[in-house]
Amino acid sequence: MKNLHSHLIRMVPGLLIAVSPIVLADVTLPRLLGDGLILQRDTPNKVWGWADEGERITVKLDGKPMKSAVTSDGEWRVMLGKMPAGGPHKLEIIGNNQIQIEDIYFGEVWVASGQSNMQLPMERIKESYGGDIESADYPLIRMFTMPREYNFRQPQDDVDSGEWTAANPESVLDFSAVAFYFARELQQQLDVPIGIISSNFGGSPAESWMSEEALGAYPHYLDVARSYRDDEYLNGLLAADKEKEESWYRNADTLDSGLSGPVSWFDPSYDSSSWESINLPAFLEDQGIPPMNGVIWLKKDFTLPASDAGKAANLMLGRIVDADTTYVNGVEVGNTTYQYPPRRYEVKENLLREGLNTITVRLISNAGKGGFVKDKPYWIRIGDTTIDLTGTWRYRVGMVSESLEPPVFVRYKQPLGFYNAMLAPLLNLTIKGVIWYQGESNTDRPQEYANLFPAMIRDWRKQWGQGDFPFIFVQLANFMEPREKPVESMWAETRNAQLQALDEPNTAMVVTIDVGEWNDIHPLNKKTVGERLALAARDLAYGEHTLVSSGPLYESMKISGNRIVLEFNHRGSGLVARGDELHGFAIAGDDGKYVWAEAVIENDRVLVWSDRVEAPVKVRYAWADNPDMANLYNREGLPASPFQTDP
Repeated sequence: MKNLHSHLIRMVPGLLIAVSPIVLADVTLPRLLGDGLILQRDTPNKVWGWADEGERITVKLDGKPMKSAVTSDGEWRVMLGKMPAGGPHKLEIIGNNQIQIEDIYFGEVWVASGQSNMQLPMERIKESYGGDIESADYPLIRMFTMPREYNFRQPQDDVDSGEWTAANPESVLDFSAVAFYFARELQQQLDVPIGIISSNFGGSPAESWMSEEALGAYPHYLDVARSYRDDEYLNGLLAADKEKEESWYRNADTLDSGLSGPVSWFDPSYDSSSWESINLPAFLEDQGIPPMNGVIWLKKDFTLPASDAGKAANLMLGRIVDADTTYVNGVEVGNTTYQYPPRRYEVKENLLREGLNTITVRLISNAGKGGFVKDKPYWIRIGDTTIDLTGTWRYRVGMVSESLEPPVFVRYKQPLGFYNAMLAPLLNLTIKGVIWYQGESNTDRPQEYANLFPAMIRDWRKQWGQGDFPFIFVQLANFMEPREKPVESMWAETRNAQLQALDEPNTAMVVTIDVGEWNDIHPLNKKTVGERLALAARDLAYGEHTLVSSGPLYESMKISGNRIVLEFNHRGSGLVARGDELHGFAIAGDDGKYVWAEAVIENDRVLVWSDRVEAPVKVRYAWADNPDMANLYNREGLPASPFQTDP
């Protein structure tokens, strides 16, 4: 698209004559520079694009000429002077052709990056935050969502799709939920337009967002990324992975007794009265079914009065591991191909009937413990009537298979690719800062992450060339089942690595160990996360330093007899225990064996001890995958970060 050339073809009877080429080198712009654009206020902004070599480009703002530029190496750049918040404005870019960008505002521009918890859209949390969606009329909160692509060859200068979209009840469903609540809170506080560039990819590790230059310090990752530049090699991996997966599912369909018999098991005429019983929600093997992968069919009956027959309904089946196809009275109402999305299926009119109705679920478990995840909603709602679907179901195994082998090439796990495709195209844009929610995909390597994550922050700042812009990140939420005794935890190690990243200048961290869900790596409470990010931004980026923007952070310790005295900063107006007593502390002596400890707050310090440890030397707080009992806060309601006193 940068340089377009054509040959003039002259028509002569019986001949086609090619004459001298005519250059059609239209000026082109990156997709980021489109209608509805938000540019950073009170600082110079770059306008850039491509044209023919030597072509002079003039830029006008609201009809007033700005600087001109001459295209060099196919590219041109013009700097706009500082502009205050507001709009709308119009840009004109004039070369061999003319382009207009309309409805431009100057305000605050933030990049929202990371993995799935930043990517997760408002649509996924609509049951919890329906009122916020219905009232989302914010024409000056705008989001540009980067297409989710990878590239291992070189940094890209543009993307194939994307546009600036204002928040309204329909569009906001596709907005990053964390970024929306961050933007909404900022706009309410600053009263300026807010632009968010949503550049994130579910499952991505930190190394996938680092440049080739930065990965030079991690040659094992760089070698992997470079290997994918061999198209034949990469296409071979992709083809083999695809065939392996398709073969597994073909085999499941072919051998499934529920589909291959004279009457399919979802058919209302099929007699399932002899099926065995199971209590759901639960993982199947926890209910006495031998560990298996393959297909299992599950049925649940419910009865309706004549007044509800024929009505439309909403069916909620929580989370199912791994995949499902769901039927109501023999008619398919929904299908989900992997474990994380909530099963929210619409039952159309005239499908439900008076008396007995049946829900049938064809569950596919491909690589682990299949089943219905506990503590999720399972019901069918017809008007004002809600029927609980937990309890006794009937089941029968359709087929048993070996596990589906994982793919060799998992696109969201690879180093370098997202930096090249999803970050590099942003680097000409002036931004205020970055909000970042990631780390889950690095929990198997927390010691490496302690170096890798700060290196990524430094890399972004170097590549952007804007100095140490604000970088605000979310510490991992609580997840998985609580443990009765103090144990080692990779998630706790990763949180500690994130805590250490605060040593980088102009950074802030949001603690979220009180808003997660034990049974879901994608907790629904994205509102609190976004608002805490905005609170941190008001302090770090906007100078509201009198705000209490962080929960307590461990500062130092002192041993006093059989007790350890802990000092904290970010105490706000004082330390408090949320609840009657302080919990979540563990203490150890020289043997390094941690036991649960007693803890009290005295004079804004925490005293920790245990009768089982006569000579304590170190303390841990909230050191678990799911530190559900940890309850140290400041009076402003912000939770303390997990920590350990030894390095």
